[in-house]
Amino acid sequence: MSAPSNESGPRSLHAPWRQHYLESLGPAEAAAKARAEKTGVESGSFLLDYWQHPELDERHHVVVRNGHGMILLNAFPYTGGHLLIALGEARPTLLDYTPEQRAELWKLTDLAAELAQRTLQPQGLNIGINQGRAAGAGVPSHLHVHVVPRWAGDVNFINVVGEVRIISASLDVMAKRYREAARALGG
Repeated sequence: MSAPSNESGPRSLHAPWRQHYLESLGPAEAAAKARAEKTGVESGSFLLDYWQHPELDERHHVVVRNGHGMILLNAFPYTGGHLLIALGEARPTLLDYTPEQRAELWKLTDLAAELAQRTLQPQGLNIGINQGRAAGAGVPSHLHVHVVPRWAGDVNFINVVGEVRIISASLDVMAKRYREAARALGG
């Protein structure tokens, strides 16, 4: 059951559907590694694969890309407009990056937060990193930041009891809105 919410929003973010996704990652990673060994095509990190193929940015819902990294929509969002920020170089922990790389990651995170604010005008944002499988990292080999737009009541009985998430806009529509906001910012 969901924790009681107040006017500023829910006290916890329940996402029971994530467990199935997280449990599937071990076998999916093993299969990706086997394919990579055979074909030399897949890295085992969809983030690295997306980074290496900028020509597919629209299909992958990448909204901003620069020389260091990218901002893209999460294909498994907690809420509509959930963004991921990743550097092009795949490393598993924050401290595996140089101070300069970490600065670039946070510049992209700042931009993602600004895009979310301007595009969606949420009542709040969750910004964070899940480092390592035990912390909930979906891609533990490629550290990334989450920017999750939040609204009071965005987690309700349907999410928690029915184990159904309601995302009110398609990834294509949301990517278009974010790209328009990025262009307006000069990005």
